[in-house]
Amino acid sequence: MPEPAYDGKCMILGRLFKAREKREKRLYEAIVAAARHVRFYEDMRVADSIDGRFEMIVLHLFLVLNRLKGEGVEDLRQKLTDEFFADMDRSLRELGVSDVAVGKKVRKIAESYFGRVTAYDRALSANPKVLEEAISRNVYPDGAPEESIRAMTGYFSDAVKHLGTMSSEQILLGELNFP
Repeated sequence: MPEPAYDGKCMILGRLFKAREKREKRLYEAIVAAARHVRFYEDMRVADSIDGRFEMIVLHLFLVLNRLKGEGVEDLRQKLTDEFFADMDRSLRELGVSDVAVGKKVRKIAESYFGRVTAYDRALSANPKVLEEAISRNVYPDGAPEESIRAMTGYFSDAVKHLGTMSSEQILLGELNFP
């Protein structure tokens, strides 16, 4: 039986679906790129360690997920969260964590992640001191100079406002820029 002739429509549909599949990956990569900015580690004195980088990824992921609330993209928000956990799983394996231990470590990461998301979400609807305390506790668990904590708290607040001015389409394309 001869192969069916394609008129290009299948290729176009394939590219559209492929672009959709990649949307959360592109967005997650933009979040990670923002979280790796040198200013956090040099100027704001976030620990340049696995834990410090984790905190910055979670903070930026929260900012984006929070901005996309109510935009009718709950499936993408879930896929973005799934992408984060897949990245954590990959990272643990690259660090040499055994298959048996990965599940336990990912569970701990999930607890940490959801605790931070809850704390940041509560802090947004409370007074600025609550946000400062959440950032101090999570981003700077070993303590930090007050100016670093204030700078990070200011950055967080500015990022919420800045993301609020961006169109959801721009964000969904992964065209993120943070203050």
